[in-house]
Amino acid sequence: MDILMVAPEMVPYAKTGGLADVAGALPLALADLGERVSVIIPCYRGIEEKYNPEDTGVEIVVPILDGDHWIDKRGRILKTVLDNKVDVYLVKMDEYYDRDALYMLPEGDYPDNCARFTFFCRAALDFLKERNWRPDLVHCHDWQSALIPIYLNTNFKEDPLLSGVPVVFTIHNLGYQGLFWMWDMKLINVSWDYFTTEYLEYYGKLNLLKGGLVFADIITTVSRGYAQEIQSREHGLGLDGVLRDREKDLYGIVNGIDYNIWSPENDKLIAQNYNADDLSGKARCKAALQEELGLPVSPKTPVVASISRLADQKGFDLLTSVIDELLEGDMQFVLLGTGDAKYHDIFKDLSRRYPDKTGINITYDEGLAHRIEAGADIFIMPSYYEPCGLNQLISLKYGTVPVVRATGGLDDTIRDWDPETGEGNGFKFASYTGRDFLECLQRALAFYFRDDEWQKIIRSGMQEDFSWGASAKEYLWLYNRATGG
Repeated sequence: MDILMVAPEMVPYAKTGGLADVAGALPLALADLGERVSVIIPCYRGIEEKYNPEDTGVEIVVPILDGDHWIDKRGRILKTVLDNKVDVYLVKMDEYYDRDALYMLPEGDYPDNCARFTFFCRAALDFLKERNWRPDLVHCHDWQSALIPIYLNTNFKEDPLLSGVPVVFTIHNLGYQGLFWMWDMKLINVSWDYFTTEYLEYYGKLNLLKGGLVFADIITTVSRGYAQEIQSREHGLGLDGVLRDREKDLYGIVNGIDYNIWSPENDKLIAQNYNADDLSGKARCKAALQEELGLPVSPKTPVVASISRLADQKGFDLLTSVIDELLEGDMQFVLLGTGDAKYHDIFKDLSRRYPDKTGINITYDEGLAHRIEAGADIFIMPSYYEPCGLNQLISLKYGTVPVVRATGGLDDTIRDWDPETGEGNGFKFASYTGRDFLECLQRALAFYFRDDEWQKIIRSGMQEDFSWGASAKEYLWLYNRATGG
């Protein structure tokens, strides 16, 4: 099967979150199953210099509305290859993609995001036309690629090459919908006939994600639990009715992780390798992390970690409500991430007040992420909602015990430790309150000081298998359903 993935980010080229991990790992897993997979992403700042892609010779010209005038915006398609298995096409257009960040700065979204991703989606389709390439299926990821199914069912509906190409559309996070003012209907150049509650209109605004959900042949999201939650009023974020209407075409497939990248046995970015049979390397990794972040090197002090986008969705309102109480006890807290400016300020202040108990890193550093996973004892994810979550799966592999809220993919993948049966792989709580989160984390910390039992919890998690192979087979089954195969 010839599959084209359209994604706004992809490991190792550009990343803000788990979508990039999926867009990087799933194509490789599908290629290992014998499928031909290509991916197209924007060419963000730094990609050319690091990966030296070749120029395909294809120039893209897309009319973009600028005020009252249409201006031809020009770009090129570059190409590189991932692991000698997957062709990766890059939409080079420096005005839109050569920026400090992918979608937003701490003060808010880029104001021209609609134009940026209109250009991206049009470039993907125009590239197919230029190459006379009709893939068997297009797999789109999140709102930034939602114009693909919209265009295929509107402007390209009668196109002799692309008409009828099936689309699988994956929701990685329903909280990001590509919501713009109504007059951007002119910018995307789709008939006003589609600005209705049945298609693209959403409380007087243009909703690109909604259009993707309406027009895709198959909809997936990244865990079974989240597939159910987003059909509810509480977690549907205004699109629960659309999703209930598409229930028969909506599937949840839990993400995998790439153990070629995330495995303490062969990770070249950590202080010492280790496995479930010999955990001595984890103790060395903990000491190295404490030393790197300027914390007292104390083998017995539990290190609690978070690697995350700093946002309310991730439960940082819960964490900040109890963090002072936690730090009054014997523990160290390590954070890596960027996000909302208010949390930047809160955690910088926390670092000033608890310099010997906190390692706060308001940035993203892939190497440090590996060292935190290897060196921490406990990993916290108190999310209000979590479509899948990857860090709890990575943490399991690294023997870093997850403490999570029972929602979405976190609930699907983490089993609460039961000392009576000796079963479970972490700790979880249900009610979204600071007190419940605190009690759950304190329960985990109590087991941390029972060394023999803690070792059992660690090894239980490390023996889990969340590799991409099984998930890729589920996607392939859906691809065959979408194509009638």
